[in-house]
Amino acid sequence: MARPDKESAVAELTEDFRTATATVLTEYRGLSVGSMKALRRALGSKTKYSVVKNTLTKIAAKNAGVDLSPDLLVGPSAVAFIKGDPIDAAKGLRDFAKENPFLVIKGGIYEGKAVTPAELMQLANLESREVLLAKLAGAMRGSLAKAARVFDALRIKMLSEATTIDAQSEVPAQAVTAQVIEVTATTEELTPETEEKE
Repeated sequence: MARPDKESAVAELTEDFRTATATVLTEYRGLSVGSMKALRRALGSKTKYSVVKNTLTKIAAKNAGVDLSPDLLVGPSAVAFIKGDPIDAAKGLRDFAKENPFLVIKGGIYEGKAVTPAELMQLANLESREVLLAKLAGAMRGSLAKAARVFDALRIKMLSEATTIDAQSEVPAQAVTAQVIEVTATTEELTPETEEKE
């Protein structure tokens, strides 16, 4: 490889290291061209999977301030530069490696720290960010709905007590009605819009 080509390759790899949310180094020896294409598809559009030269990768990692273990740069290497959700990419690598034993996951970098293949597999077993956010939103919606029901029950109870008290003329009805209106307003604020539609 000519010097300008090497410099260009190092610059590109350095930028990939800097912009990736996670990086996974693999050995691809024995994988066919078709298998490599299938792996790239499995990793998704936000992950760049490239066959690399170990010496250039070592220089690029150093330039990017990434501390790569020399063990990761032994044998034919390919790097997955993950720019999207690392959990989704880890799942793609895990599932592909199950069906293609020639793909060897050596390790990688996640959140600036070195991770082992076992740690990457633990990451692959987590739920994706979107699933976790959906579960959180569902839990919050359920809590708001429960709070709204409690306030509504309190409003109904206060109305019923107001009617009883008003009938007995022990407390001015205006004071109780003001409290009921205040609780009703609070209930309406807490009721999720989605429940109003249902």
